[in-house]
Amino acid sequence: MNANQLPNFNPSAATRLNRDIDPNEHFTPIPVQRKKKGRLGCLILILPILGVIGLYFFAPLRTNIVLLGIDERSQDGSALGRSDTNIIISIVPLRPTVNMLSIPRDLWVTIPGVGENRINTAHFYAEIEQPDSGPQATLETVRLNFGLTIPYFARVRFDSFQYIVEAMGGVTVDLDRPMGGYAAGQHNLNGQQALAFARDRAGADDFFRMEQGQFLLKAAFAQMLNPASYPRIPAVTTAILQSLDTNVPVWLWPRLGLALLRAGPGGIDNRTLNREMITPWQTPGGARVLLPNWEQINPLLTELFGQ
Repeated sequence: MNANQLPNFNPSAATRLNRDIDPNEHFTPIPVQRKKKGRLGCLILILPILGVIGLYFFAPLRTNIVLLGIDERSQDGSALGRSDTNIIISIVPLRPTVNMLSIPRDLWVTIPGVGENRINTAHFYAEIEQPDSGPQATLETVRLNFGLTIPYFARVRFDSFQYIVEAMGGVTVDLDRPMGGYAAGQHNLNGQQALAFARDRAGADDFFRMEQGQFLLKAAFAQMLNPASYPRIPAVTTAILQSLDTNVPVWLWPRLGLALLRAGPGGIDNRTLNREMITPWQTPGGARVLLPNWEQINPLLTELFGQ
């Protein structure tokens, strides 16, 4: 075959042919995801930690505490006195729920190992037998008569309460009616005045005194939440720790403290045993006391403490 007999060669047609038979024409690339090192591992570690922290602070477990205010201290430094303030405090951090119930000091109850007497004498008799056993004796008395599960106590001495108020720079009370010996209006009380306010019974009775004590506690709490009081927190904390005896474990303090902060003063449900829940009575020895009416008291205990 000579050159004149060669088939016609068309370069563009050859290019099209090569393109048409490209072996990679139908190849679908597979996306490759680079592994993000460390993120998944950190997440696996962080989630359980966050879960434990959340469970610690917000688990719906109730903590009950009896707050005791002791009326005096003897010269030898022992806590020989009556618990003239007895408040059951119940805290459930989830909501949070903070309930308070004041018990009249003259409530006639059964005291383990003593017999029937005023509830405020449980601390006194125990301290006579064994120093520093008063809080536990009061705790057992409250548990026996009120049927509540209360593992903890906190005891504050009245003679030290005024130092706490002094560390606060005084406490301001805003009264919508006469109370504690003061007319309606705003008053700034120093430590001695605050103590007198909480204990005043002039022209009133123990029911008013319980109300005044609760009112003062909430006013002090509200004042310490004010940013203007923040610089005083170290001094106030020191004064409280020096005045407080408690068996509440340290690991519970942050949990309970956060619940109180979240509730704030307005979120605290504070009650007292009212006059319908007691019956005035005179003992054979001539002592004027208060007999508990458990049919009236028990529904309140169920409402506040779930028992």
